[in-house]
Amino acid sequence: MPDVPWAPAASPGQLLRLMLDGVPRTRAELASQTGLTRAAVRTRLDALQDAGFLTDHGIRVSTGGRPAGRLAFNAAARSVLAADVGATHATVAVTDLAGGPLAMRRLRLDIADGPEPVLARLAETWRELVRDAGVSASPAGVGIGLPGPVEHSSGKPNHPPIMPTWDGFDVPAHVRAEFGVPVLVDNEVNLMALGEHAHSFPGTDHMIVVKVATGIGSGFISNGVLHRGAVGAAGDLGHIQAPGSDDAPCGCGNTGCLEAVASGSAIVARLRAKGVEAHSSADVVALVRAGNVEAGQAIRRAGRTIGEVLAACVSMVNPSLIVVGGDLAAAGEMLLAGVREAVYRRSLPLATENLRIVPSRAGEVAGVLGAAAMVVHHALSPSVVDQQLG
Repeated sequence: MPDVPWAPAASPGQLLRLMLDGVPRTRAELASQTGLTRAAVRTRLDALQDAGFLTDHGIRVSTGGRPAGRLAFNAAARSVLAADVGATHATVAVTDLAGGPLAMRRLRLDIADGPEPVLARLAETWRELVRDAGVSASPAGVGIGLPGPVEHSSGKPNHPPIMPTWDGFDVPAHVRAEFGVPVLVDNEVNLMALGEHAHSFPGTDHMIVVKVATGIGSGFISNGVLHRGAVGAAGDLGHIQAPGSDDAPCGCGNTGCLEAVASGSAIVARLRAKGVEAHSSADVVALVRAGNVEAGQAIRRAGRTIGEVLAACVSMVNPSLIVVGGDLAAAGEMLLAGVREAVYRRSLPLATENLRIVPSRAGEVAGVLGAAAMVVHHALSPSVVDQQLG
């Protein structure tokens, strides 16, 4: 979270922002750091303690005089309901305010069933997880990732190709009616980027997270913040034209898109045309691991094509890290080697001198962790905390 400028009128929410680094502090230390009087600090801290956001963290060893009590952020003060929804499955979780999972479950579902049946299934699962894990903290909010473009400001899907019945559906209003808390919705790959940044690479301020599965997408972290663009369409890597693929038809209606030639579905179609039995990205990965030459060559070629498109992104946004995830990333170095080969060949040495291209660390839970991180960032923002305490 960005630094907050301190002033004598620093609010309880701003004080809490300071405590989110997990370092226990005494009231005197907080007065010194913020410029507030001890009485003002005490008033604000009492409000935060009463709301459960801070907890006693023992006594600091005294060097003379009365020992000073220390306070620390209490991540258990509230819970977070999070879900990462794909075309045929969802990962559903309940976390604490540090984004740490308290309970998690993977579901099979069909996004084509429409918003009301799918969201009802999520709500039912959250209630079961809360009950079974014995979570007593009330939810601070709900975070949901969806497999298509989302207007983040409204939380409404915006002409999503694989889920047309969701277009314009007011997901936040529907879920808020169930739980009565803020509901935030975003594209699943944006949330993968948030999840990788928050839990795997917190010190990396400039990174691109790429998902290679049935489709291809990406999320951009710039200056430590997710970049969504003007209408939430930033990072649509899969529909950039791939070099030398002008005639390949894409589901978006255009031809030559990266997704049309390098996604899991494109590789499956190519292998089947050559008589190789494959029906899904998982089948392709299994073939690669079994040493199938055709599958291995197809994955390496897809990696190179993805890398050629990413090379342009590297020149434009100059990341220090590219993280590759999604179902096809399970093929391991075969895909990554292709990506690295093209990126390092096509990008300027200055842009790639310190660039790392690595596999996802969070794996299949990156999206749900990102959904939780999105809610945590909102729920613990000074303005929201101050409003709650107001």
